[in-house]
Amino acid sequence: MTTKPFTVHVGTGAPLRRTDVDTDQIIPVRFLTHSSRTGHADSLFADWREDPSFVLNRPAYRNATVLVAGVDFGTGSSREYAVWALRDYGFTCVIAPRYGDIFRENALLNGLLTVTLPQEVIDRLWTLVERDATTPITVDLERLRVRCADVDQPFSLEEDVRRRLLAGSDPIAETLRHTDEIRAYEANRRPTLPLTTVLR
Repeated sequence: MTTKPFTVHVGTGAPLRRTDVDTDQIIPVRFLTHSSRTGHADSLFADWREDPSFVLNRPAYRNATVLVAGVDFGTGSSREYAVWALRDYGFTCVIAPRYGDIFRENALLNGLLTVTLPQEVIDRLWTLVERDATTPITVDLERLRVRCADVDQPFSLEEDVRRRLLAGSDPIAETLRHTDEIRAYEANRRPTLPLTTVLR
Protein backbone atom coordinates (compact mmCIF):
# COMPACT_ATOMS: atom_id res chain seq x y z
CA MET A 1 0.00 0.00 0.00
CA THR A 2 1.40 3.37 -0.98
CA THR A 3 0.47 6.53 0.88
CA LYS A 4 1.03 10.22 0.44
CA PRO A 5 4.71 11.05 1.07
CA PHE A 6 5.33 12.47 4.53
CA THR A 7 8.00 15.18 4.53
CA VAL A 8 6.97 18.12 6.75
CA HIS A 9 3.53 18.36 8.32
CA VAL A 10 2.19 21.52 9.92
CA GLY A 11 -1.10 21.23 11.78
CA THR A 12 -2.84 21.85 15.06
CA GLY A 13 -2.71 19.43 17.96
CA ALA A 14 -5.33 17.69 20.08
CA PRO A 15 -4.19 17.11 23.69
CA LEU A 16 -5.23 13.61 24.77
CA ARG A 17 -4.30 13.70 28.46
CA ARG A 18 -4.74 9.98 29.02
CA THR A 19 -2.26 7.17 29.58
CA ASP A 20 -2.50 3.48 28.65
CA VAL A 21 -4.99 4.08 25.83
CA ASP A 22 -5.52 0.66 24.28
CA THR A 23 -6.81 -0.21 20.83
CA ASP A 24 -10.28 -1.08 22.14
CA GLN A 25 -10.56 2.47 23.45
CA ILE A 26 -9.29 3.85 20.16
CA ILE A 27 -11.99 1.90 18.30
CA PRO A 28 -14.31 -0.43 20.25
CA VAL A 29 -14.66 -3.98 18.94
CA ARG A 30 -18.34 -3.56 18.06
CA PHE A 31 -17.33 -1.27 15.18
CA LEU A 32 -15.06 -3.83 13.49
CA THR A 33 -17.73 -4.85 11.02
CA HIS A 34 -16.06 -4.32 7.64
CA SER A 35 -12.50 -4.64 6.39
CA SER A 36 -12.29 -1.36 4.48
CA ARG A 37 -9.56 1.04 5.53
CA THR A 38 -12.04 3.92 5.40
CA GLY A 39 -15.34 4.70 7.07
CA HIS A 40 -14.07 4.52 10.66
CA ALA A 41 -13.82 8.22 11.59
CA ASP A 42 -17.08 8.22 13.57
CA SER A 43 -15.94 5.17 15.56
CA LEU A 44 -12.71 6.76 16.79
CA PHE A 45 -12.82 6.98 20.61
CA ALA A 46 -16.54 6.24 20.26
CA ASP A 47 -17.24 5.60 23.94
CA TRP A 48 -15.46 8.76 25.04
CA ARG A 49 -17.12 10.91 22.40
CA GLU A 50 -20.42 10.46 24.24
CA ASP A 51 -18.94 12.90 26.76
CA PRO A 52 -19.41 16.50 25.54
CA SER A 53 -16.22 17.57 27.32
CA PHE A 54 -14.05 15.02 25.50
CA VAL A 55 -11.27 16.79 23.63
CA LEU A 56 -12.42 15.83 20.12
CA ASN A 57 -15.90 17.17 20.88
CA ARG A 58 -14.53 20.62 21.56
CA PRO A 59 -14.82 22.81 18.45
CA ALA A 60 -11.27 24.12 18.87
CA TYR A 61 -9.79 20.64 18.36
CA ARG A 62 -12.12 19.07 15.80
CA ASN A 63 -9.76 19.77 12.90
CA ALA A 64 -6.56 18.77 14.69
CA THR A 65 -4.18 16.62 12.66
CA VAL A 66 -1.60 15.87 15.36
CA LEU A 67 -2.67 13.80 18.37
CA VAL A 68 -0.55 14.46 21.46
CA ALA A 69 -1.11 11.48 23.74
CA GLY A 70 0.10 10.03 27.02
CA VAL A 71 2.43 7.14 27.69
CA ASP A 72 1.66 3.63 26.35
CA PHE A 73 -0.67 4.72 23.56
CA GLY A 74 -2.02 1.89 21.41
CA THR A 75 -1.50 -1.03 23.74
CA GLY A 76 -3.77 -4.08 23.70
CA SER A 77 -4.82 -6.05 20.65
CA SER A 78 -3.13 -5.81 17.29
CA ARG A 79 -6.18 -4.51 15.41
CA GLU A 80 -5.20 -2.41 12.40
CA TYR A 81 -8.58 -0.68 12.67
CA ALA A 82 -7.12 1.54 15.39
CA VAL A 83 -4.70 3.05 12.88
CA TRP A 84 -7.35 3.23 10.15
CA ALA A 85 -9.71 5.12 12.48
CA LEU A 86 -7.05 7.66 13.43
CA ARG A 87 -6.08 8.27 9.81
CA ASP A 88 -9.70 8.34 8.64
CA TYR A 89 -10.52 10.98 11.26
CA GLY A 90 -7.74 13.16 9.89
CA PHE A 91 -4.73 12.53 12.11
CA THR A 92 -1.43 12.52 10.26
CA CYS A 93 0.81 12.03 13.27
CA VAL A 94 0.69 10.85 16.88
CA ILE A 95 3.17 12.16 19.43
CA ALA A 96 3.56 10.23 22.69
CA PRO A 97 6.25 9.08 25.13
CA ARG A 98 5.76 5.37 24.35
CA TYR A 99 3.53 3.12 22.23
CA GLY A 100 2.29 -0.42 22.07
CA ASP A 101 4.79 -2.15 19.78
CA ILE A 102 2.27 -3.70 17.40
CA PHE A 103 0.25 -0.49 17.15
CA ARG A 104 3.40 1.46 16.30
CA GLU A 105 4.35 -1.06 13.60
CA ASN A 106 0.83 -0.97 12.11
CA ALA A 107 0.83 2.83 12.19
CA LEU A 108 4.12 3.19 10.35
CA LEU A 109 3.08 0.60 7.76
CA ASN A 110 -0.09 2.60 7.12
CA GLY A 111 1.60 5.99 6.81
CA LEU A 112 0.65 7.27 10.28
CA LEU A 113 3.83 8.72 11.78
CA THR A 114 4.38 7.90 15.45
CA VAL A 115 6.85 10.27 17.09
CA THR A 116 8.31 9.37 20.47
CA LEU A 117 9.21 12.32 22.71
CA PRO A 118 10.06 12.59 26.43
CA GLN A 119 7.18 13.11 28.84
CA GLU A 120 8.38 16.59 29.76
CA VAL A 121 8.10 17.63 26.10
CA ILE A 122 4.63 16.10 25.88
CA ASP A 123 3.64 18.10 28.98
CA ARG A 124 4.88 21.27 27.31
CA LEU A 125 2.98 20.53 24.08
CA TRP A 126 -0.21 19.85 26.07
CA THR A 127 0.18 23.21 27.80
CA LEU A 128 0.79 25.07 24.54
CA VAL A 129 -2.18 23.65 22.63
CA GLU A 130 -4.51 23.96 25.61
CA ARG A 131 -3.53 27.58 26.00
CA ASP A 132 -4.11 28.26 22.29
CA ALA A 133 -5.63 25.55 20.10
CA THR A 134 -4.48 27.35 16.95
CA THR A 135 -0.80 26.97 17.88
CA PRO A 136 0.81 25.09 14.97
CA ILE A 137 2.86 21.96 15.50
CA THR A 138 5.46 21.21 12.83
CA VAL A 139 6.53 17.59 12.45
CA ASP A 140 9.58 17.59 10.21
CA LEU A 141 10.47 14.08 9.06
CA GLU A 142 13.24 15.37 6.80
CA ARG A 143 15.13 16.90 9.74
CA LEU A 144 13.65 14.64 12.43
CA ARG A 145 12.39 17.51 14.59
CA VAL A 146 9.15 18.64 16.22
CA ARG A 147 8.66 22.39 16.57
CA CYS A 148 5.91 24.23 18.41
CA ALA A 149 6.32 27.72 19.86
CA ASP A 150 9.45 27.45 22.04
CA VAL A 151 9.70 23.66 21.58
CA ASP A 152 12.31 22.44 19.10
CA GLN A 153 12.84 18.78 19.86
CA PRO A 154 14.68 16.13 17.83
CA PHE A 155 13.29 12.61 17.52
CA SER A 156 14.60 9.38 16.09
CA LEU A 157 13.15 6.89 13.64
CA GLU A 158 14.55 3.81 11.97
CA GLU A 159 16.14 4.93 8.71
CA ASP A 160 14.37 2.37 6.51
CA VAL A 161 11.00 3.45 7.95
CA ARG A 162 11.87 7.12 7.51
CA ARG A 163 12.86 6.52 3.90
CA ARG A 164 9.60 4.68 3.16
CA LEU A 165 7.45 7.43 4.73
CA LEU A 166 9.33 10.16 2.84
CA ALA A 167 8.67 8.26 -0.40
CA GLY A 168 5.08 7.33 0.46
CA SER A 169 6.05 3.70 -0.01
CA ASP A 170 5.74 0.43 1.93
CA PRO A 171 7.84 -2.75 2.39
CA ILE A 172 6.21 -4.50 -0.58
CA ALA A 173 6.87 -1.56 -2.90
CA GLU A 174 10.43 -1.39 -1.57
CA THR A 175 10.90 -5.09 -2.36
CA LEU A 176 9.48 -4.71 -5.87
CA ARG A 177 12.19 -2.15 -6.64
CA HIS A 178 14.62 -5.09 -6.57
CA THR A 179 12.69 -7.41 -8.90
CA ASP A 180 15.60 -7.88 -11.32
CA GLU A 181 18.00 -8.77 -8.52
CA ILE A 182 15.48 -11.21 -7.02
CA ARG A 183 14.98 -12.93 -10.39
CA ALA A 184 18.74 -13.20 -10.91
CA TYR A 185 19.20 -14.64 -7.43
CA GLU A 186 16.45 -17.21 -7.93
CA ALA A 187 17.84 -18.21 -11.35
CA ASN A 188 21.32 -18.78 -9.87
CA ARG A 189 19.98 -20.55 -6.80
CA ARG A 190 17.78 -23.08 -8.59
CA PRO A 191 20.59 -25.32 -9.94
CA THR A 192 22.03 -25.65 -6.42
CA LEU A 193 18.80 -26.94 -4.86
CA PRO A 194 18.64 -30.65 -3.91
CA LEU A 195 16.82 -32.96 -6.27
CA THR A 196 14.11 -35.34 -5.16
CA THR A 197 14.69 -38.87 -6.37
CA VAL A 198 11.68 -41.03 -7.14
CA LEU A 199 12.20 -44.50 -5.68
CA ARG A 200 10.68 -47.44 -7.51
